[in-house]
Amino acid sequence: MTGSAGADAAPAPRVPDRVLFDDGSVLALDKPAGVSMATSSRPGKSEEEVVSRLLASCGLPETAPRPLLVHRLDEGTSGVVLLARDAATHRRLSEAFQKRATEKTYRALVWGHPVPVRGETRAPLGRDRKDGRKMRVREEGKPAVTRWTTLRRYASVADLEVAPETGRTHQIRVHLAARGHPLVGDDLYGGGTRWRGVRDPALRAAFAAVAHPLLHAARVVVPALGIDVEAPLSGDYAALLGLLAR
Repeated sequence: MTGSAGADAAPAPRVPDRVLFDDGSVLALDKPAGVSMATSSRPGKSEEEVVSRLLASCGLPETAPRPLLVHRLDEGTSGVVLLARDAATHRRLSEAFQKRATEKTYRALVWGHPVPVRGETRAPLGRDRKDGRKMRVREEGKPAVTRWTTLRRYASVADLEVAPETGRTHQIRVHLAARGHPLVGDDLYGGGTRWRGVRDPALRAAFAAVAHPLLHAARVVVPALGIDVEAPLSGDYAALLGLLAR
């Protein structure tokens, strides 16, 4: 039987653009760059505050019960974040991440052209003793593995697809910077001022305006739960690629 809605029918609720997936158990959001997922030092409030901040940034209201965090992204990183709507799902997702039974794919815009165009970095990471904000390659650090593939080269930068096997703090940023290819916009690891060497005025201005590392969590797959979620490139990343390709 078919028919049309009456004039007084309530419109379907609009799903915010940043909701990538929601089946009642798993909520996948497209986190904007600039939203911090760092916790505060107040007991019992840390995770609640992070979730509230994340929901608000994606245009979602607070709900009861509040979704549970499964993993995090750096403040400057955009893209897929998974949350669980119940404790059982949270356990299963957390276990999948802990056992590395997930597939994570990132996009990264880096200075220079990595050689070879496809490769792998295996280098342990630990806290920088001189600057507590930073991580660095340290012999006594925790094992870390990052794989990359060059998607396209431009005059001064390269667009990469990156697959981290491990999930250390700042892993992709540090591994790429250690190879001499810091991320565009990454002040902490040497990529924030490379734009000064760009000759094209329009590109120079565009690079100078980038306010965060151009790293995007493009896809997360959790095979055990049948989850495969993708997020479109952030607006500034996509706009810069368009300018580079002109």
